[in-house]
Amino acid sequence: MRTPILGAGESQLRRDRTSVKWVAYPPDVLPLWVAEMDAAPCAAVVEAVTAAVRRGDTGYGWGPRYAAAVARYARDSWGWELDPSSSQVVTDVMIGASEVLRLLTDPGGPVVVSPPVYDSFFGFVDAIGRRRVDAPLTSAGRLDPEALASAFREATSRGERAAYLLCNPQNPTGTLHSPEELATLAALAREHGVRVVSDEVHSPLVLPGSPPFTPYLTVPGAEDAFAVFSPSKGWNLAGLKSALVVAGPGAVPELERLHEVHTHGSSHIGAIAHVAALEQGGEWLAQLLEELSANFDLLEHLLAEHLPDIRWRRPQATYLAWLDCRALGLGDDPAQAFRRRGRVALGSGPRYDPHGGQGFVRLNVATCPEVIEEAVRRMASVVRP
Repeated sequence: MRTPILGAGESQLRRDRTSVKWVAYPPDVLPLWVAEMDAAPCAAVVEAVTAAVRRGDTGYGWGPRYAAAVARYARDSWGWELDPSSSQVVTDVMIGASEVLRLLTDPGGPVVVSPPVYDSFFGFVDAIGRRRVDAPLTSAGRLDPEALASAFREATSRGERAAYLLCNPQNPTGTLHSPEELATLAALAREHGVRVVSDEVHSPLVLPGSPPFTPYLTVPGAEDAFAVFSPSKGWNLAGLKSALVVAGPGAVPELERLHEVHTHGSSHIGAIAHVAALEQGGEWLAQLLEELSANFDLLEHLLAEHLPDIRWRRPQATYLAWLDCRALGLGDDPAQAFRRRGRVALGSGPRYDPHGGQGFVRLNVATCPEVIEEAVRRMASVVRP
C-alpha cells in the first residue's frame, strides 16, 4: 500500500512547518484557506535540492535549462510544442504576468478580469497602477462571452491599450475552460484589440475524469497572447520561486522588450526543484491527483450529510472548492463565522469577487481526510441549532 502524500502526520506538520499557512492563525484553527498543500514532498525534488546544496550549487540561475524542461513537459502533457526561444524565465507567475501587463497597457490603463478569481489578480493590477474592469463568470463558473464583450468594449472605449488576465484553470471555481470557450475568448479579444495574458499555474492539477487542460496559446486566434506557467502549485513548491513567460508568435516583439533583469528574481535552487518535479515527479503527481479526487468524494459526502444547504460544483481542476453558503445565514463573509466560532480558516468569498462573492468561501482539500472531516464537523457546529 502506498504511503499517502497528503496530510501524513498533520500534527507533525504543525510543529515543523513555518510557512504562512501554519502561522497566520492560532494553533487551534484548522488552516484550509491558502493554496498550499499539506503534502509530503516529491522525493525527486528533495534529492535534487539536497544534492545542489551539498555541492555548493547555490549561485545565480541560468534560464535555458528551465525553459527546455517546461517545453518537454508541455509537449508530453498537452501536445503543445512550446518554443523555448519564445520564452523568458521570471520570478514567479504573478510577477511575470504583471510585468507583461506593464508592457501591454499604459499607466492607469484597463485590465479585464473575470471574478470570482484569484484575489492576487486584484492586488497586482492595482500594484502596477492599472484599473480593473470586470467580466464576471456565469453562475455556472464559465467564461461569459457577453460579459467579456461588454468589458472589452468598456476597456477600449477611450482608445486605451487593454489586456485581459485569464485564470486557466480557474481559481477558485476549479473550472477547466474548454477549447471552444477559449477560442471564443480569443476571437473577442482580437475583435476588440485586447491582449490576453493567461495564468496557467494550476494546469498540472487536472482531476481524474475531467477533460484535458487546454493551454491558451494552442487555440486559434491566440497567436498574440502570453501564458505564464510554473510547476509550483502542482508540486507544492511556492517557496522555491521560478516561472516561465511564454509568448505566442505574434507577441514575441513584446517579449523581447521584457527586460533581462526580470530573470534575476528566479531562484536557482527553485529552478533545480522545478526541473526535478517536471522531469521525475510524474508518479508523485499522479498519486496526488488520486488522493485529491478521493478528498473531493469525501467532501461531497460530508457536506451532503452535515451541511446540505451549501451549494457547490465539484471542480475539474485544482484542490479548491468554491462553496455557496448563502443559505446558512452567516452574512456576507461566512469565513469569519467559521473561523471565530468553528476554528476553521477558509478563504473569504468577497476577496475573490468583491461584488458577487458575498456568502461564499473557498476551501482547500489538499490535506488528510481526517482534517476534512474535522473541518466540516466544526463548520456544521456553527450553524447547528
